[in-house]
Amino acid sequence: MSNRTSLPETGFLRLRAIVAPYGPIPVGKSTWWQGVRDGRFPKPVKLGPKTTAWRVEDIRALIARLGA
Repeated sequence: MSNRTSLPETGFLRLRAIVAPYGPIPVGKSTWWQGVRDGRFPKPVKLGPKTTAWRVEDIRALIARLGA
C-alpha cells in the first residue's frame, strides 16, 4: 500500500489496517467488534488459530455503503 488510506485490489486486511488511526474506518477496535456482532460491519475470516482478517472486497463494500 502506498499510503495509509489506500486498499489493495484483492486479499485480506488485518484489523489495524481497517480501523483508526491507520485505516479508512474512523472507529476504535471495540466499536468495530460491536458492529461485527450487530451485523453493521462484515464478519471476519479466520486464517489461522490466532489470525483474523477481513476480505478487502467486504471492506470496500462497507466504505461504499457508508459513503452513500
